[in-house]
Amino acid sequence: MSSSDPTGRKAVAAVWRIDSARIIGALTRYTGDFALAEDLAQEALAEALVTWPREGVPANPAGWLLTVGRRRAIDAFRRRSTRDEKYAALAHHLPEGGALTGATDPGAAPGDVLWDPDQIDDDTLALMFTSCHPVLSREAGVALTLRVIGGLTSDEIARAFLVPTATVQARITRAKKTLGAAGVPFEVPPAAERPARLAQVLSVIYLIFTEGSSATSGGEVLRLDLAGEAQRLARILSRLMPSEPEVHSLLALLELTAARFPARRGPDGETVLLEDQDRRRWDRSAIARGRAALAKAADAGRGYGYYGLQAAIAECHALAASVEETHWQRIVALYDGLGRLAPSPVVDLNRAVAVSMAQGPAAALPIVDALAGTDAFTGSHQLPGVRGELLRRLGRVEEARAELDQAIRLCGNDRERAVLTRKLADLEAPDHEW
Repeated sequence: MSSSDPTGRKAVAAVWRIDSARIIGALTRYTGDFALAEDLAQEALAEALVTWPREGVPANPAGWLLTVGRRRAIDAFRRRSTRDEKYAALAHHLPEGGALTGATDPGAAPGDVLWDPDQIDDDTLALMFTSCHPVLSREAGVALTLRVIGGLTSDEIARAFLVPTATVQARITRAKKTLGAAGVPFEVPPAAERPARLAQVLSVIYLIFTEGSSATSGGEVLRLDLAGEAQRLARILSRLMPSEPEVHSLLALLELTAARFPARRGPDGETVLLEDQDRRRWDRSAIARGRAALAKAADAGRGYGYYGLQAAIAECHALAASVEETHWQRIVALYDGLGRLAPSPVVDLNRAVAVSMAQGPAAALPIVDALAGTDAFTGSHQLPGVRGELLRRLGRVEEARAELDQAIRLCGNDRERAVLTRKLADLEAPDHEW
């Protein structure tokens, strides 16, 4: 393979995206140091980017990366005279000559891997809980999770959230230092601590998906790579924690929401609103997966939680043949439950939209007006956008125009702004349903 052949680099990217979490998890278990393990994995990745295009992709790519990472760990411990005992323990696990070359044992079977398969799930789960530890800020937790579990590079994370690469790198560096300073152990937390820690893990995955499914800025309304990564993380978590109903609920919410993605963009990338979507383009397999996951959550018999209620709302949309045939009263009831469980202005605004469909815009406007009297949506286009549509449906054109004009000024996403602009231009057109 020539040095210019891109096959090796593509193989590195593919293996890293699939196996980085297991590699980092295994290195963390061997070294006992999360920050060191992540650095070792990155060094192994850099070595692969040089070696594989020149010498070819090894038969066991993930094992190659793990072996190189462990070799680098041995080098690091060798330089630390006080770590001789750990160095010896690490060297014991390498095949003969591996400490120098990083090579696998020539006599090993082709399918052999350098970690215990029975420990993979525990390592990945521990890694997920560690990268989402409560001592970290939300931004740091998201960046670290995408790096160590999702296998994304700093450049990819920066593009996803429209921040400089240096900012992402600084967040990841601070996160690793914070975890080290706090002495956070690499382990699945004790049973008593898991509910609180699980909530943070679910929150980070949900945040990643939300940004992917409704981009807050930029030229695209969807960021499919980011949303897809959140779905992958949710699937991993559902396999690792099958007895937790909210894990299945989150997966259901993500699947049911993503099922509508194919119909959300027009031929030129423009945003297509729910009432205008061709529902034949919805992903029926994703709907089936989402409903199955929601059924698993319901089987627990504890009632729907925060993500379960949202998933049930998404299921109502997925089952409806049209906007008019949607079970809006049930959606209002589900939002009522969500508002009691986790009250927030966003829930109230979404409930107002559902009320407008179930009972008419006059019933919904007081809810939105009450929200307008607070600081909850300062700087956001969402509230004036909803209020402008309600006013339009009530025939109060001048007030609607003012609200939509404000929404356009506040909207940071080019595609969403185009939708609002079309609504403003259509104000004089014959009335139509939302």
